Amino acid sequence: MNTRKLDHYVERLIKGDNSAFDYVYDKTNRSVYFAILYIVKQKAQAEDLLQDTYLRALNSLDSYKLGTNFIGWLITIGRSLALNHVKKISRETLTDFAEDSYKYGTTETYMPFIFQVASKILNEEEYEIIMLCHVAGYKRREVADMLNIPIGTVTWKNNEALKKLKKHLEKEGNV
Repeated sequence: MNTRKLDHYVERLIKGDNSAFDYVYDKTNRSVYFAILYIVKQKAQAEDLLQDTYLRALNSLDSYKLGTNFIGWLITIGRSLALNHVKKISRETLTDFAEDSYKYGTTETYMPFIFQVASKILNEEEYEIIMLCHVAGYKRREVADMLNIPIGTVTWKNNEALKKLKKHLEKEGNV
C-alpha cells in the first residue's frame, strides 16, 4: 500500500472532499475489520462496528494528525468501539459460525473455523498479522507500515503464528 497516496486522500477528506472517502475506505477497511472481529468474534457485529468506526472517524477527522499512521488511528477507534460493545453486551463472546461446521468440508464452512481457532490460540497482534497477510492479501511490508512495526517483526510473528496454528490443528486432528 502506498501510504503517501493514502495520506493524500486523507488530507483531501479532511479538507471536505467527500469523494476521497471511497479510496480511503477501500484501502483501510480490511485492517480495521479484522481488528474488530478479533475482539467481538461475530461477523455481523464486526461489520456494524466497522461502519460505526468510519462514522466516528469522519466526525473526528480534525483530531487526526496528518503524516502519522492513519490506519493505526482507525484501528484504535475500531478497537475502542469493539471493546465497549463487548462490555455492553456481556463478558461471554460467541461466534456466529456453527461449532462443527468445518466437518462438512466446504470452504465456506472451513474458513470460519480457522478464524475461530486463530482467535482462540493467537494473541491479538499475531491474529491481526495472519488475517492481514493471508486473508486480506497485504504484503508483509504493507502490514508493517499499517501496524507501525518493523517488517522483521511482522515476518517473525507471522511465522510463529502459523506454527502455532499448525501445531494446534495437528494436535486436534484437523490437518
